[in-house]
Amino acid sequence: MNRLNHWLSLLAFFMMATLSAQTITGTVIDEETKEPLLGANVLIKGTTHGISTNEKGKFSLTATDKKGILEISFIGFKTKEVPYTLVGGKANIQVSLLAEAEELTGVVVTGNALLNMAKERCTPVAVSTIGAAEIVNKLGNNEFPELLKRTPSVYATKSGGGYGDSKINIRGFGNENIAVMINGMPINDMENGKVYWTNWAGIADVTSTMQVQRGLGASKLAIASVGGTINIATRAADMPEGGRISATYGNDGFYKGLAAYNTGKNKKGWSASVLLSRTGGATYADNTQFLGDNYFFALGYSPNDQHALQFMITGAPQWHNQRGSSISIKDYLYYGKDGEPNRRYNADWGYKNGEAFSFRRNTYHKPVMMLNWDWNLSESSSFSTVAYASFGRGYGSNYMGNATDSNRKKVYASHLRTPDGLIDMDRVIRYNRGEDISVPGQTIVPNPSPNVATSRSGFSRKVSVNSHNWFGFLTNFEQKLSENLSFSVGLDGRYYKGYHYEAPSDLLGNEYFLDDSNKNLTQPRRVTYTAADKPSYNPFNTSIDPLEDQITYSNYGNVRWMGLFGQLEYTTEKLSAFAQWSSSVQAFQRIDNFLRPGTLALAGRPETAMDKETSYKGIPGYNIKAGANYNINNHHNVFANVGYYSRQPFFDAVYPNYKNFLAADLTNEKIFGVELGYGFKMDNFAANLNLYRTTWNDRHIRKDFQWDGGNQYFIELFGVDEIHQGVELDASYRVNNYLKFVGMFSAGDWTYQGDAQANTFLAADNTEYILTGKTTPSFDVDLSKLKVGESAHMTANLGVDITPFENFNIDLSWHYVNNLYAKLDISALVENPNLTSLKLPAYHLFDGGISYKYPFGKTQSITLLANVNNLLDTTYIAESDTNNLVNGGTTATYKGIDVSNRVFFGFGRTWNVGLKYQF
Repeated sequence: MNRLNHWLSLLAFFMMATLSAQTITGTVIDEETKEPLLGANVLIKGTTHGISTNEKGKFSLTATDKKGILEISFIGFKTKEVPYTLVGGKANIQVSLLAEAEELTGVVVTGNALLNMAKERCTPVAVSTIGAAEIVNKLGNNEFPELLKRTPSVYATKSGGGYGDSKINIRGFGNENIAVMINGMPINDMENGKVYWTNWAGIADVTSTMQVQRGLGASKLAIASVGGTINIATRAADMPEGGRISATYGNDGFYKGLAAYNTGKNKKGWSASVLLSRTGGATYADNTQFLGDNYFFALGYSPNDQHALQFMITGAPQWHNQRGSSISIKDYLYYGKDGEPNRRYNADWGYKNGEAFSFRRNTYHKPVMMLNWDWNLSESSSFSTVAYASFGRGYGSNYMGNATDSNRKKVYASHLRTPDGLIDMDRVIRYNRGEDISVPGQTIVPNPSPNVATSRSGFSRKVSVNSHNWFGFLTNFEQKLSENLSFSVGLDGRYYKGYHYEAPSDLLGNEYFLDDSNKNLTQPRRVTYTAADKPSYNPFNTSIDPLEDQITYSNYGNVRWMGLFGQLEYTTEKLSAFAQWSSSVQAFQRIDNFLRPGTLALAGRPETAMDKETSYKGIPGYNIKAGANYNINNHHNVFANVGYYSRQPFFDAVYPNYKNFLAADLTNEKIFGVELGYGFKMDNFAANLNLYRTTWNDRHIRKDFQWDGGNQYFIELFGVDEIHQGVELDASYRVNNYLKFVGMFSAGDWTYQGDAQANTFLAADNTEYILTGKTTPSFDVDLSKLKVGESAHMTANLGVDITPFENFNIDLSWHYVNNLYAKLDISALVENPNLTSLKLPAYHLFDGGISYKYPFGKTQSITLLANVNNLLDTTYIAESDTNNLVNGGTTATYKGIDVSNRVFFGFGRTWNVGLKYQF
């Protein structure tokens, strides 16, 4: 009997071992782009047993039957059924999904521990995803953030309209309060939290998936995700073998050429991917010529199932002319025709020696290098690490110097105009030489120092350098404690050094620039150096202009960051819940190269005598988040999340007034958010409804260069409070194989609350300044009557996708914007304490596109694309820098708006056509 029991036990062991060894593995890719699909659902048909693919499109699924059918689905793609047969207990499946029309509802994505991607009906956050196919087909000559404008509570604009100068707001929060992650790496500037999309002009070319998590999001890190998180996953080295070549042409001479190739993984585990592109031409606005290149290279090595290594480097060196100055509606109308504004008008350029010359030009190159290591220690534990570095080099240019008229008022280069509104560069250069440039109605006092430029006299162009060195690492350990319970813990370390100074860019006929800003020198310096107009293409460029060539100001900002984070997650078929925390210490140091040690910070306050280099000021911060999702059945799910942030202030709030002294009573910003959501899903219909409320306290805002009579000053607000709340709905409905509708609606109420403290300082010497009509440089202002501006509180979108026959697609969409307010105008508020917010006119836009794909051979295809934006050529105001209200019937108006307001009109009709060859 004992021997029989022994053999029965042994037989049972082998049967269990055999069953456990029955595994289906595989990869799911986009049939068109050949790129992996994150989070495609892989389900054994007729069961609830399934899994989602990882960031490389891979999956591993246990099976009990030797034969069966896999059902592979991904929102935005046609569901596919693939039979499998286990041989030796194993099967390997390679699946390619064909994209349907673009999809804005539901999300089915997941990723590794560093990507922090959300998963449909599991992660309790509001999300939307855009895949590689939509990016390739719809980007054209649009800006990358504009791909998100059909997402609830997202407002994206082109701002001035220069290449890469676009902006994005989510739930009323600007770029600096939206966390942007690339492969899990945070890219928000470590001094001010902003994301400059011009530095990432090529990121769309290398993106495989982009996900927007609105609200506090699912990221474990202590990041700036007040309004939301944009997660970008780039191409991987081990994508299937193949490539593509494409060309795009658009309005105003826009062109783009791209070539990419993936080797696929060889038998030894090596793989590589490379992409090169060039983009040039101009945008819709006058004199916005640009040229940008993009490079991407990834090298992967997977020696076995336990380890995967990948090195990636990408960069997009570019230069572009800008429309940096918002323009009064009055001037748009003056230089327009038949009572219509000239939406293309750009006030920042003229002709110099017969060639276009722009005072506003941006040049930048921000290469990023990353090394990822994924280590599967066992079936229940894994370790992920990424180390990264970036050497950003570049600047934006602007006006410098001035003249004086007969009334002793300052005259800037922007005041010297030709009849058609361009800057009269001939008069500018003649003034520098000492000639009389007076004209009827404008008498200019001749230059007292001919051929010499300074910051206060003569005309020249300068560059404001904002370069940096950035190093960091992220590491995460994840352990599965049971079938349903897991936890993870990790570290986030960063070091950032920012270089901030100005240098001459074009002396405009002067012999040299005379600068006395460096207080360590006894004599003013003569600078003949001028900065280059084009970026360095060296990705390892660490050079900074010598101190003797720097003018006006020169300071460095050092930021150190160390964070610890952790998460506990519980998941069943019905319920998924998480609890998450992170803490960080951020240390700031300011170095002023032009400051003489012991200089007084403010007149009459000897206790603030400063040194050239401050010590590091460490400030702790933390956040806690929790949420749960419950799947009521196969059609309905509900979720809720709540979170609290204590976030460190930005660099300018730590060292206010551009000086080396700490702000008094340093206070962290406090953010509390709560969100409820409901989802409904059927075979041909899906919808999501979200309710949210976010309170934001103790915010700091700075606004530079205001005028009080003849004095230039800047102003800072401390203790600003806001409330952001609203509702969001997105849905899709497929009528049949030929017709599908997608739509969204969002309505928010975003307001300032109570009083804030205003401090004023003279711009000339940074001393405390008492405004006309005020008795102290510090006073309270009431914000309670003002709406949060720069973002539409209400948006809606309805799109239709028509597929008359296979591989041919037509899409049309309607976009509606309302309750759009001007940005917070602090100077207007100081002058008028009873100020209310300027509401801009609502507008409707229509876009359309067609595409046709001709497949041939085994894997080859040619795709033709065409897109038209603003089909009806609608004239609309996209944003306003000022808040001038109509004063009875005494002011001229345009669509009910005072024409003195400085605004940016949206682009008129634009178009692009493209040809893509896939192999």
